[in-house]
Amino acid sequence: MRLTPEQLNERLENRGFLALDVPKHLDLTAQIKHLKKEKNAVLLAHYYQEGDIQELADYLGDSLYLAQTAKKVSAEIIVFAGVHFMAETAKIINPNKKVLLPDLKAGCSLADSCPPNDFKRFIDQYPGAHVVTYINCSAEIKGLSTIVCTSSNAKRVIESIPKGETIIFAPDKNLGRFLIKETGRDMILWNGSCIVHEAFSFERIVTLAKTYPNAKFIAHPESESQVLEIADYIGSTSGLLKYVEENSASEFIVATEAGILYEMRKRCPKKRFIPAPVKDETCACSECAFMKLNTLEKLYLCLKHEKPEIYLSPALIEKAKLPIIKMLELG
Repeated sequence: MRLTPEQLNERLENRGFLALDVPKHLDLTAQIKHLKKEKNAVLLAHYYQEGDIQELADYLGDSLYLAQTAKKVSAEIIVFAGVHFMAETAKIINPNKKVLLPDLKAGCSLADSCPPNDFKRFIDQYPGAHVVTYINCSAEIKGLSTIVCTSSNAKRVIESIPKGETIIFAPDKNLGRFLIKETGRDMILWNGSCIVHEAFSFERIVTLAKTYPNAKFIAHPESESQVLEIADYIGSTSGLLKYVEENSASEFIVATEAGILYEMRKRCPKKRFIPAPVKDETCACSECAFMKLNTLEKLYLCLKHEKPEIYLSPALIEKAKLPIIKMLELG
């Protein structure tokens, strides 16, 4: 049955993605490659996606790399295999391009922890403050910011602000605490966090480390302070990848979203990567349910119908673009 544009839009509103039947015999990988070529589309994917999507990506990386890449691509269509704020960032940087996200409900718990109206009231208490926001936030929050950062360049961004000036950091309190320790700068922190990185269990990690005494424990700075205190290395997604490639250890306990293990094993097939345990003992690893909403089927339908598309008002794009460009110019 061929659906009208109105029917397609109705399904999108109800489900967040195109809930259409895909023939079981279809070679989705081949079809996605064909559609990318046919439509002059480029696929940007985050390391936290499933392995089959990572393999199809034209550009695979962390938030900083993907933002930098989104600024450079010449394709008419950008398909973002990630979460909503990432696709929004690509649209802000490329307002004249069509930006697609396979599932509009691929959100972010950290972004959700910072409602724009509440945040506006919060920053209004500190007139003249530099508002530094982690890229894991909505377009509206970016529009209220002085400069944006990622975990890869956050320290450099903070250190670019003259000493003695007031800094508000949002939305991740755990990354903020880590940056206070790293930079020696006092900052006013918004009380937000990522449910994935807060799920890691300090006690269970300590126990696991006894089972693997030669393993290096590495963690993303969105993790809680007590977890970071026992880490052999703390770094961004790309930083963690570089560390496991360059370090001589053969075993690593990894405290970040489990999707990164696919790329780690691919780059270092002779090394062993163990996901750090979480507080819920019924789960062996920590996965972002939002990231995993994207599937090959949704990606195929997204490319075929060029929906769901990211829409932002020109006024919001104008406000949110400035702090992103500031970050990209800083490097």
